[in-house]
Amino acid sequence: MTNRVHKSSRRRAGPMGLRPWLSIRVELVEDRGERYWPRPGRLFASAMSHSYAQLATAIDDAFARWDRSHLHEFELADGTRIGTPGPDMDDGDVLDESRERLSNLQASQQFIYVFDFGDDWTHLCTVVEAGIDPHPRH
Repeated sequence: MTNRVHKSSRRRAGPMGLRPWLSIRVELVEDRGERYWPRPGRLFASAMSHSYAQLATAIDDAFARWDRSHLHEFELADGTRIGTPGPDMDDGDVLDESRERLSNLQASQQFIYVFDFGDDWTHLCTVVEAGIDPHPRH
């Protein structure tokens, strides 16, 4: 008998190998004090391992934002703030968006994303469904 060391495979059979994904609806609610109705929006499939920074980039891409020099921030229902603190701001309470993962989100949870603190492009984000499979196998 030979002694073999097996490397763990990235592919696993069955549901245990699947990492849950979230379906997140993002709607533009207001900017510069003007409210929108109907609200323009997008639907995102996000892995729970994605960071809030990755979600922010996806939202900005989907809403065709070309000037990424503006600050932005997420605010969860419990008041938790996640973003990139500005150099001239006292943002000791803002968690680093590149370190925080979406794994704390659950179905039907809502939170806010604000892009550009001057114009306040405010988005309502709703976790529509948890456990979706972005790569369905037929």
